[in-house]
Amino acid sequence: MIFDISPVSKPRQTQSDKWKKRPCVLRYRAFADECRLKGVEIKNSDSIKFFMPMPNSWSKKKKSEMSGMPHSQKPDLDNLLKAIMDAVLKEDSIIHSLCNIQKVWSDESHGYIQIINGPL
Repeated sequence: MIFDISPVSKPRQTQSDKWKKRPCVLRYRAFADECRLKGVEIKNSDSIKFFMPMPNSWSKKKKSEMSGMPHSQKPDLDNLLKAIMDAVLKEDSIIHSLCNIQKVWSDESHGYIQIINGPL
């Protein structure tokens, strides 16, 4: 399934984030709410692909070259995975295996998330 949700990494949170309104925490909470609202589900052996938006400053040529290529910049893949798992699972310890987790460039102006049941 493809979810039209721009991927956000999980920030390190502290007790003060309950009353401080840090932008990174607000972005994560909005992401988590949107994941739950759109019915994102993760099960064992699923494959997850994060499509990251390209910077507007890139030329059309560079965007066409990088479309679908591995994304090797921040945010880190483990923080993206942590964000989506914490957002949609009450207890993420039930997940013992995921088949394929990728982070690639998207040729669209916004990112999205693709979850496939079983291996890619």
